[in-house]
Amino acid sequence: MNEELPGLDQLRELPLPAPVSYWPQTWGWLVVAVVVVLATGWLAARAWRRWRRNRYRREALSELRQLEADMGADPLAARALPSLLKRTALAAQGPGGQAAALSGETWVAWLASSGATLPGNGAHLLETLAYASNARVSALEPSDLRQLLAASRHWMERHHVAA
Repeated sequence: MNEELPGLDQLRELPLPAPVSYWPQTWGWLVVAVVVVLATGWLAARAWRRWRRNRYRREALSELRQLEADMGADPLAARALPSLLKRTALAAQGPGGQAAALSGETWVAWLASSGATLPGNGAHLLETLAYASNARVSALEPSDLRQLLAASRHWMERHHVAA
């Protein structure tokens, strides 16, 4: 046995393993990555289309909030509600929609069929707001108007109109 120990100058570095590749080891993972990228792109495009398609809804809700604020100072501001509902329905249907020709009871029935849950006297309130004198509109109960506004907001947020 050699009693002499080797010196530090005789030590060598251990070889390092080859670097790990960032590419998947099998084609299956590449296919999964492509499917995930395509699905993400499809979902993003679908969300973008939905967001653009609901622009009219966001604008109508903004106008309804402004209408509620205006009603605090002037009760006659509520007169704009029937036309706001009609414009929202027209924007939802696009050109040539059936809501354009409706009025009175048929208009209220169409609102109900598209998801509106107007209070019991909702049809009368809409008619009063649209056609009655300023004195009659000023005499309306504020609680009835609040219920009508809440029902209108609910319809604007959740209605579905088949185009």
